[in-house]
Amino acid sequence: MSGLRRGAGLLLAVALLLPTGGCRSLLDRSAPVPPWPGGPTPSWQWQLTGRLDPTVDAQVYVLDGFDTTLETARRLRADGRRLVCHVEVGILLETRPDAGRFPAGVLGAPARVPGQPSGAPRGRWLDVRQWSVLEPVLADRFRLCRGKGFVGVLPVGMDGYAHRSGFPLTFDDQLAFNRRIADLARQTGLAVGLTNDIDQVLALEPYFDFAVNEECVRRTECGRLVPFTAAGKPVFHVEYQGSTDDFCGTSVGYGLTSIRKDRDLGVRRDVCPP
Repeated sequence: MSGLRRGAGLLLAVALLLPTGGCRSLLDRSAPVPPWPGGPTPSWQWQLTGRLDPTVDAQVYVLDGFDTTLETARRLRADGRRLVCHVEVGILLETRPDAGRFPAGVLGAPARVPGQPSGAPRGRWLDVRQWSVLEPVLADRFRLCRGKGFVGVLPVGMDGYAHRSGFPLTFDDQLAFNRRIADLARQTGLAVGLTNDIDQVLALEPYFDFAVNEECVRRTECGRLVPFTAAGKPVFHVEYQGSTDDFCGTSVGYGLTSIRKDRDLGVRRDVCPP
């Protein structure tokens, strides 16, 4: 089974990174899909707040799955963008339209949600052990992403066991949940990324097609992402403090695709030179 799983993961990674023919089946056919731009690793933008700027010079756009309209997704794809769907899986943001589908018994302690500015509603950790409760809602979220034409999904809230989640989550509980998330994304026809969860990178790399990391330079953790880069899988990295001069030398040395953004994940984006 491990060989089959790795093979499926590599095929989905190709859908994100290679020319049109490899990913056309994952896209809404209503818009043409131009060839994937050259270069070993795609440039990226992560925007969750503010008015979307479709002119940002990035090949991969990570956008909110609920807020991005079908028409916006079509226009971006027509311009050659590859779209990755930001969606919470181990955290509930209570302003989401489907928040009422999560029963009180799975809601834990407050959690930080990427892109939420200071003073905004916070998230709640979810009890990831209760897969039978969470799976139907998360499956619908992934289908929403797929239906809008996203080629990949960025699941958020993948490391609750390492925080004060309000539940006695273990290392193994988190591994099981994250692997289920990867399988669920694949079943929906989406490539899948590992968000943070730095302590489990080695165990989870075979199940995921790319990784997104916040602040590995500041936390001196970038070396732990090498299993992804060694496997030829992209690592999209963001720092929130300082300037690109402070971290690009380190992150590029590890093979990461790095940008500097504000914590609200608005349109501003400073790029590390190639």
